[in-house]
Amino acid sequence: MQKNNLLSDFSIVARPGKVHRVADFDPAYTASVNGKEEGVKLLKQNVKELIGLQDQLFAHNRYAMLLIFQAMDAAGKDGTIKHVMSGLNPQGCEVYSFKAPSATELDHDYIWRTYKSLPERGRIGIFNRSYYEEVLVVKVHPQFLVAQNLPNFNDHERPTPDFWEKRYRQINDIERHLTENGTVILKFFLNVSKKEQKKRFLQRIADPAKNWKFSANDVRERAFWDDYMEAYSDMITATSTEYAPWFVIPADHKWFMRYAVSNILINRLMELDLHYPVLSESEAQRLKEAEKLLLDE
Repeated sequence: MQKNNLLSDFSIVARPGKVHRVADFDPAYTASVNGKEEGVKLLKQNVKELIGLQDQLFAHNRYAMLLIFQAMDAAGKDGTIKHVMSGLNPQGCEVYSFKAPSATELDHDYIWRTYKSLPERGRIGIFNRSYYEEVLVVKVHPQFLVAQNLPNFNDHERPTPDFWEKRYRQINDIERHLTENGTVILKFFLNVSKKEQKKRFLQRIADPAKNWKFSANDVRERAFWDDYMEAYSDMITATSTEYAPWFVIPADHKWFMRYAVSNILINRLMELDLHYPVLSESEAQRLKEAEKLLLDE
């Protein structure tokens, strides 16, 4: 097992059935990892280990793995996905980034565009944002619901608490269905502090090589920080379940954030008891015959 099994670290795991506030989780937490140098070293070790586990996941062909990343801007979703998944076989790993929905997507229910991107058995699928945007950005800006043309929804009034409770229930139902049919779901909220986000925004403005990452809209959204923290808190409380828990990953130190995600992924894959298929006697015999033919050429 890994040096720190963060699957059971309650400084990171949002325990099901408990009321959670984002403020209860320390964005600068680093567990027992002794600084950046050790964290980077552990990440490199984990990436090597993930290569073998991914190969076993593919050969075993009984489970799919779905990783969901949610975060405020500049928390480090792209970098975490890049550094953690860098050594994996691209044939068995796909990343989907979900931006504002298109007109076609708005003519379907809010799950549709993500559901059709779910990973096949033996593969790892990564959602860079997901259907959870529908209880985050849409909850902070409920005017976005108008374009969804929902039945029995009054466009001139804010949604009631019951509206959001139904969405939480719908998401839980879908995730239970997926889990019971072989999709292992890991949900990561990359928890960056408001102070650290400001620092990263200023770095993007100051560095010409990072200017392209900056959007003035990101700064405007900071005005809704407290609303977002409330939305994230409600989401984590309502949708962290035994079968699909939320991991609140400290994101102020990028080196620990990346290590933590890799650690949780490795330990969850280990729990699946993956193995390579064992050949039947007849298949083994055919293998020997093929070997003899090759050696006799």
